Amino acid sequence: MKIVYFTHSLASCWNHGNAHFLRGVLSELIARGHDVIVWEPEDAWSLNNLLADHGQPGLAAYREAYPELKSRTYTPMCTPAEMIGDADLVIVHEWNDPRLVSRIGHARAMGGNFTLFFHDTHHRAVSEPTAMRAYDLNDYDGVLAFGETLAEVYRGWGWGDRVWVWHEAADLRRFRPPTQESERQGLVWIGNWGDGERTEELERFLFEPAAGAGLPLDIYGVRYPDDARAMLARHGAQYHGWAPNARAPEIFAHHLATVHVPRRYYATILPGIPTIRVFEALACGIPLVSAPWNDAEGLFRPGADYLVASDGAEMTRHLVALRDDAGLRASLVANGLETIRTRHSCAHRVDELLAIVARLAPHKPIEEAA
Repeated sequence: MKIVYFTHSLASCWNHGNAHFLRGVLSELIARGHDVIVWEPEDAWSLNNLLADHGQPGLAAYREAYPELKSRTYTPMCTPAEMIGDADLVIVHEWNDPRLVSRIGHARAMGGNFTLFFHDTHHRAVSEPTAMRAYDLNDYDGVLAFGETLAEVYRGWGWGDRVWVWHEAADLRRFRPPTQESERQGLVWIGNWGDGERTEELERFLFEPAAGAGLPLDIYGVRYPDDARAMLARHGAQYHGWAPNARAPEIFAHHLATVHVPRRYYATILPGIPTIRVFEALACGIPLVSAPWNDAEGLFRPGADYLVASDGAEMTRHLVALRDDAGLRASLVANGLETIRTRHSCAHRVDELLAIVARLAPHKPIEEAA
């Protein structure tokens, strides 16, 4: 099957979490023998920021980890029909220019013989509903939403049974426990500061508990303003700046535990949607403790796959327990790995995607390499 995906960026994961999942899914599709083409804008904001901060060396980890992945750049002058060609399946991510989204739909309406999905992996449907409803999706076959609560929003907008839940997942080819264990120390958190969506939560569930448990804390991510860095310094945390996502397994492997602090929208209005870091951390075999988060869809086994803290004091107690109890750490690692490997790999998501396509286009056989 020939698949075309329109993304914001494949090459850059700088403040672009969807790149993590996209790389894993496309890599899995290619491994199964599918023909995959990826288009991204020539002036992608994420890539421009990565290159401004780190230059071409900032792309080295991605290129080394995913040699099979390539993307093509387009300009506003490019014609969607020509970019799509004879594709069987086209997927358009929500972080694309609305005009491009509309033009791709128009190409479908003008006789394009391909299945067309809109892929939404953000909270803007509830945080900026007017902006999201301005997208012209009239000629799309359906929406792939990365959580049930987000899918419900689209159903409320009239999509009915043409919206499917397609959660993110871990790329098990790259995200796995180290082949040989070395000494682990302290706590690590890999995440971006954002736009004030979880500032209070980070202090209450990460910075203060780490200091209270006497655990050194390493922080990786981007968009940390001066006041955020000052907060980290007050709590004794070490800020290391951006790290390419392909290096996350290596970073996790040096630490005792990590923490999940969901953005406010995913802890309140859109429960049941974890950050992709939860999938990746569990896949790498690092114990995890979560700030309050409702696993509304039963993706995991809270208390077995990871610990849950209802407040900062409980978070501190959990971190102390992880610091002192090797058996607890081993149990969480084993349970988390089991859940990821049986339910939440990119291979599982490819199976789900191909099953959806098969239902919509039963006349098109989905061929995979033997």
